[in-house]
Amino acid sequence: MTTLYAVLLTLHNINRWLVLLAGLWAILQNVSGLNGQRPFTPAERRPIAMFMGTLHLQVVLGLLLFAFMGMQKIPVFAGARPSFEWEHLGLGLLAAVFGTLASVQSRKATTDQAKARAAVLWSALALLTVLLAIPWWRPLLRLFNL
Repeated sequence: MTTLYAVLLTLHNINRWLVLLAGLWAILQNVSGLNGQRPFTPAERRPIAMFMGTLHLQVVLGLLLFAFMGMQKIPVFAGARPSFEWEHLGLGLLAAVFGTLASVQSRKATTDQAKARAAVLWSALALLTVLLAIPWWRPLLRLFNL
């Protein structure tokens, strides 16, 4: 029987891969604009918006999962060091802030080069933060099984 816990955990897991792919796309799409020779068009903006959106969805799914696990007395990251659940939560929130800054700062910048620089810098920081937050010792793909 599929429980809400299994659904939330599966969605959180699947979205992790979307976050990673969107982050890579956002960085790779904008690296070529760092030299100022490439205009910042909607094609460069799209992966940044997708990255920010997937990060925000990941935070919402994670908070729902965290709340549900707390209400059901399900141990969070059983077997991990006790501080990891708070590190995971804090790093996830920080990654969403960095992703938002990538979007906002790349939109506010006045030159195409500055837009690309903001997009790459904040997206890279967000992606690095996500990589630090992932519990790499856990299964890399879970589909409704625990």
